[in-house]
Amino acid sequence: MNLTPLDPSPRLLIEADLTPLQGTRFQPTGFPDLGAATYEGPDAPDGQPKRMLLVESAQSMANRLELVCWDKVADDWVAPLAGLPLIKVTDKNGEPLTNSLLEAHRTNSPYILENTGDTRVFDLLKEELAGMEEGAVDIRKLARVLLKLDTNALIHGVFLAKSNLAGGRLRLPRVLSAFIEAEDAREAQSGGVKNDQINPSGDTGRGFGNVPFARTEFSAAKITAYFNLDLAQLRGLGLGPEAEELLIALALYKIRRFLETGLRLRTACDLEAAEPRVTHPQGFALPATEALAENLPRLIAAVSAAGGFPADPSDRVTTITWTGASKKGK
Repeated sequence: MNLTPLDPSPRLLIEADLTPLQGTRFQPTGFPDLGAATYEGPDAPDGQPKRMLLVESAQSMANRLELVCWDKVADDWVAPLAGLPLIKVTDKNGEPLTNSLLEAHRTNSPYILENTGDTRVFDLLKEELAGMEEGAVDIRKLARVLLKLDTNALIHGVFLAKSNLAGGRLRLPRVLSAFIEAEDAREAQSGGVKNDQINPSGDTGRGFGNVPFARTEFSAAKITAYFNLDLAQLRGLGLGPEAEELLIALALYKIRRFLETGLRLRTACDLEAAEPRVTHPQGFALPATEALAENLPRLIAAVSAAGGFPADPSDRVTTITWTGASKKGK
């Protein structure tokens, strides 16, 4: 695994061609009051605009890139990522409830920062980030705190939108962003009916009766997954070479794992990926999953040795108990 060719580059751009695992149809993501996101792209050589389709949004991809890092059965990181810091939340009986890797807002999850009975994470952030109520926010200081508390938030991005934490101005954009789009997309209309063999004319509002429905899927000449790793932003956090190498390797591991194990996006959207290609910088060879998995434990240990993490792996997991949120208003 050689990451030195990335040193002069501000971005690492990766693409992967996708195809339906079976057949030609697939179901894209949908949006409330909008449905599938179709739009006109740049003109094709014949002068006609390309009909494009957003298959998976940046928000959804960010979440999917987290899921491939977590072992749900063990309730822990997948093996190569063991020892990375994160925040776990348990219920009153000590059973796993959620954690900062899987929460929609990561460290800013209400189960972490709106917890009235166990305020350790909020108190730690308030103490570590004191003095930022006025003036410029020290993003590097925020990054150092997150490195030892919730490392993945540095890749995913986080917005600590609490007025009593630096006036709600603590924000880190995503370092790794991704999306999937299809080119020359065409609707594939179909439908069906939910049959009630006992009472076909029953009250459909209560779940009885026959209910016909329409279904829209798509086919496309080309489906592509795009990944953008903002190396300039990552270096600007000033975390040191050990942490930078770890975070880059972690981002690449997420990409590799997603393309290999995470492409069943929906029941009717099961894709497979060709070998991903680096489009910038030229000449960089994307490490294989096995190489990344082999090197990640070493990189985690190196960050710990440099003082970025607590020395004892058990001290890198902050476990809090969810007791409920404060009730405001009525």
